[in-house]
Amino acid sequence: MASRKKKKVQPAIEDLRGRIDEVDRRLHALLNERARLARQVGVSKGKKARLVDFYRPEREAQVLRMALERNAASRASGTLRDEEVVRLFREIMSACLAQEEPLKIGFLGPEGTFSQTAVYKHFGHSARALALATIDEVFHEVEAGHADFGVVPIENSTEGSVNHTLDRFLISSLRICGEVELRIRQNLMGKMRRLHEVKRICSHPQSLAQCRQWLQEHLSDVEIIAESSNAEAARRARDEKGTAAIAGVTAAEVYGLTILAADIEDRADNTTRFLVIGRRTFGRSGTDRTTLMVSTGHTEAPGALYSLLEPLAKNKVSLTRIESRPSQRRNWDYVFFIDLEGHIDDAPVARALERLKSKASLYRVLGSYPRAVL
Repeated sequence: MASRKKKKVQPAIEDLRGRIDEVDRRLHALLNERARLARQVGVSKGKKARLVDFYRPEREAQVLRMALERNAASRASGTLRDEEVVRLFREIMSACLAQEEPLKIGFLGPEGTFSQTAVYKHFGHSARALALATIDEVFHEVEAGHADFGVVPIENSTEGSVNHTLDRFLISSLRICGEVELRIRQNLMGKMRRLHEVKRICSHPQSLAQCRQWLQEHLSDVEIIAESSNAEAARRARDEKGTAAIAGVTAAEVYGLTILAADIEDRADNTTRFLVIGRRTFGRSGTDRTTLMVSTGHTEAPGALYSLLEPLAKNKVSLTRIESRPSQRRNWDYVFFIDLEGHIDDAPVARALERLKSKASLYRVLGSYPRAVL
């Protein structure tokens, strides 16, 4: 008689819970060990070192990339998604850094904006987020040392550049220390329960533009009002009968609103890029970006811009973005903001920039910083 196959015995649920508890104990012990090591790093910097001196964005970027590499190498059923791995390690580093005092991060408020979400995505929830009224205030608070860093929007994949941020670099000495890419999910929210109860819609002009087609299709007869921020729009939706807002989920939670329609942005890949601004530059992470501010001067000579870009091509340095803005020095005079791949300490980039600098009437490196990790 053929032998019967034995059924695989599944472990009892209490046994699984016991094993989970043991893993949790080991995780907790390792987290405390990591916190002790982080504290020792702080001690090694000396008594005069400030909290901001302990923050190293290039090192954090390396830690996150190594975590992603390990995740890819162990890809299997039950493996955490890359986004969750990055989020968990961000929070671990954030908690370890904030053992004595949290970093203070200025952002374009009020509470509930996408800028606040970008702060927590980059610095973790152990950082102290400072809501400020304008982009100018974010720059000012960092310049004055009242905030350690700031987070400001720079461009959206649908609507393009945030010119106010670009213009602020014309008069500020701050440096770009990092970048955050945030998938923007727009939601219609209010105190009402149905769309036909909406009499007016408030939101920031960028958000309104990102939802133009949806609004035309579903609420073409409703009054549209531009607000200074999505959070201010959400506050109005909370306080005014018939007013709805377009904002992120965080705003709905903060202001107690019901989401009437989710993900109403016209493009599914709608993403905003934010810059982290600070008072110093940092070293290489291995996967970096450099931002320049340059000018050819007030000249009509043919090929002036080409002469600035030629050194990048000759040294095989990839240019990823170029934007022009009025210089605010005289009429019809412009400066160019240039993003390129690599760090200023990379040999090809250093060679290219040395040549570019000799050709420019205005030349300033705004920052070399780690590229966004997810």
